[in-house]
Amino acid sequence: MAHTPFESRVAEYDEWFDAHQGAYRAERTALEHAVPERFDRDRALEIGVGTGRFGTHLGIARGLDPARMPLKRARERGIDPIRGVAEALPIADDALEVVLVVTVLEFVDDLEATVAECRRVLDRDGTLVVAVLDRSSPVGQLYQDHKDEDPFYAEAEFVTGEYACEILEEAGLTIERRLQTIFDAPEDLENDSMKTTEVREGHGEGLFAVIRATPNGR
Repeated sequence: MAHTPFESRVAEYDEWFDAHQGAYRAERTALEHAVPERFDRDRALEIGVGTGRFGTHLGIARGLDPARMPLKRARERGIDPIRGVAEALPIADDALEVVLVVTVLEFVDDLEATVAECRRVLDRDGTLVVAVLDRSSPVGQLYQDHKDEDPFYAEAEFVTGEYACEILEEAGLTIERRLQTIFDAPEDLENDSMKTTEVREGHGEGLFAVIRATPNGR
């Protein structure tokens, strides 16, 4: 893990959000539409928390990540850090009210195991919010075509919003909402406030696809 770019180039990763405030704002806006308005922050977890950019903004107390250096920054942002992997969460069954997973499915070793773990730790009335970089969107296709040029995306396995929904449903989750944002290249969003807060229903047009799901019975 020490040799992954998320561990060795943490400053570069974290600075992307400052350099692309428009895209970051769009992503936060879409997630705000999906995360419950009220929840017990101590019963919420972000999986793949990275440097804590999303969990902090959304009021999530704990964050898990396999990389040590990003967790240091997440702690500085007020996140209680947990080192671990998505496929084997160190969390009890039915323990959480909210689980957040932002652009993580692209990097896990076992997609099905990750989703199964998300469902396991959620209580019956819990909410899972997943965001992926949608390969079927126009911008997502560009990401796919040029991923080998980016140190962070070179090893990514981009999925579509539709496929992410299928995986969640196969794990026994019910899709409640599908949202999308970022319809232009991230660098083109900086000077257009309308584009940075535009969120549409569905998937396939926007790079950032968000899915809200709940356990489908136990």
